[in-house]
Amino acid sequence: MSGAARQLTNARSVVFTAAALLMAIVAARADDRAIISRWYSALLVADRTELADLLADDARIKLDDLGVVQGKQEFIASLGEWKGAVAGAAIRHRIEKSEGGVTTVIACYDFPNNDMLMQETFAVNGNRITASSQAAIAENCEGY
Repeated sequence: MSGAARQLTNARSVVFTAAALLMAIVAARADDRAIISRWYSALLVADRTELADLLADDARIKLDDLGVVQGKQEFIASLGEWKGAVAGAAIRHRIEKSEGGVTTVIACYDFPNNDMLMQETFAVNGNRITASSQAAIAENCEGY
């Protein structure tokens, strides 16, 4: 094989490897998006089973506005109170960015008597949420 042919073969190999890596990253982001969509669907109805399945055993949920950090079991245990608060509500969300293994989401919580705009982050590893944080960014969803 000539030098030029060898270089062409090497270049094709590099392009193929880069394309395969890019496809894997895109697939991982799609998986993260699906997990986050499942999260909001389960959160809306306080589905303990689904939320427990989505959270890693050592997950940490940080509620910045309340100054609370919960582990998985504490979060699941708090869902009884949440179920009453979310009755009749809707949650809309959109992914703002995903980088460095963390996905940032803007979420509008439309409660029956008020709404609130939140910025939330999710770290996902192995199809489980390993960390989440939540902070209010507006007292209404006008900016959504």
